[in-house]
Amino acid sequence: MEKELKICYEHYDSLEEMSLSDREVVLAAQEATRRAYAPYSNFNVGAAARLRSGKIICGSNSESEVFPSGLCAERTLLYHWQANHADDPVEVLAIASNPSERECYPCGGCRQVIVDVERRQKSPMRIIMWGNGTASALSSAELLLPFTFKL
Repeated sequence: MEKELKICYEHYDSLEEMSLSDREVVLAAQEATRRAYAPYSNFNVGAAARLRSGKIICGSNSESEVFPSGLCAERTLLYHWQANHADDPVEVLAIASNPSERECYPCGGCRQVIVDVERRQKSPMRIIMWGNGTASALSSAELLLPFTFKL
């Protein structure tokens, strides 16, 4: 039996089309790309999250000579969140890259970790993927990974 999977998302052709609160998180993610350590790929990624309290926290990717020991910006941010802010749920997660030839989408490992965080905090988070002047936004990480792993 064939089934169909439909994913609804929002698309923005510029920052100005976004709400001020979403724009603030995207700009924080862009700023976080400046703190990335990516001497091998030269692909700096930044992530920013707005927590329920309104606080914005950031993370960036970090590469290592002993590949694959580096870590993506999204996981850097979310592991920091778990260790320091787990009682303050993530409401919005924005991802940006430099250079940004296209919107910055999370890798498969990050997608699973983002879904894990949603499950742990028992609420979805808005995901904004920014790059090259445009953005796509989803209402939940489960839309990024519809056939997610679950124990």
